[in-house]
Amino acid sequence: METAVSAAVLEAPGRARTVEVARPEPGAGQVRVRLEGCGICGSNLPLWEGRPWFEYPREPGAPGHEGWGVIDAVGEEVDRWATGDRVAFLSDHAFAEYDLAAADALARIPEPLAGRAFPGEALACAMNVFARTGIEAGQRVAIVGIGFLGAVLVQLATRAGARVTAVSRRPFARDVAREMGAAEAVSLERAADAFSAGLADCAIEVTGQQAPLDLAAELTRVRGRLIIAGYHQDGPRTVNMQLWNWRGLDVVNAHERDPRVYVAGIRSAADAIASGALDPEPLYTHRVPLDALGRGLELLRERPDGFLKALVLT
Repeated sequence: METAVSAAVLEAPGRARTVEVARPEPGAGQVRVRLEGCGICGSNLPLWEGRPWFEYPREPGAPGHEGWGVIDAVGEEVDRWATGDRVAFLSDHAFAEYDLAAADALARIPEPLAGRAFPGEALACAMNVFARTGIEAGQRVAIVGIGFLGAVLVQLATRAGARVTAVSRRPFARDVAREMGAAEAVSLERAADAFSAGLADCAIEVTGQQAPLDLAAELTRVRGRLIIAGYHQDGPRTVNMQLWNWRGLDVVNAHERDPRVYVAGIRSAADAIASGALDPEPLYTHRVPLDALGRGLELLRERPDGFLKALVLT
């Protein structure tokens, strides 16, 4: 008899429930992971809010993709992994008790991180964005948008020796940026004043919105680097090409799509946390059980004071 396990289903915009499904069995080249948790990503929000092109209900566990847990079954043709290995992995159905992952879509969570939350894909995003920035010691950096990703980037840039100015509309987020090492943290309205004495060598937009993208370009010096880390998913954008031309900006769309690069980013994040070079723990501000996924998604939508990132724990 098949073993029944729990998975969350987005059955309509703004409505989630937990269902019982058959526990998945790994095929050749796959492992099964007993999930400990999965991060809630900003890219999950459109599915929660609803768009005309989405169909519901979604598959059980979707669109969870920041999962971590322990391997409890290994399929054929898998020789690098064993039951009991604690891993973060790439998948699309991790809002569940169990999920499957390809053997080459896994990264080991090192022993120093035992018992700690590890939404690997989200952390990989931060590591991979930072790798694309070219930030060096002594440079001036603007980070526009301080959510989870922006706050991690503040840490990474500061520890690389840059002088970071964080820009955020939320006073709470500005406080967090200072705690993460930002030299100063200002509102969007005060950003121009903060850079009146000299523009940034590198500006990173981390919101996925038009106005902050425009602001990040304005804050970038001649021959500086404009890094787009925000996930723009609500339609086309316009850019001030005259400004971009005049300043000769290097513009980097820092979104990776190669799974191998993502897995490498997960490993880099694990190493950075284990060595003490990165501490994301204070940025996991909310935790909800699997049967309260809807509450976690509402937190993402509302972004109340004190919110940066929610984790679904199973």
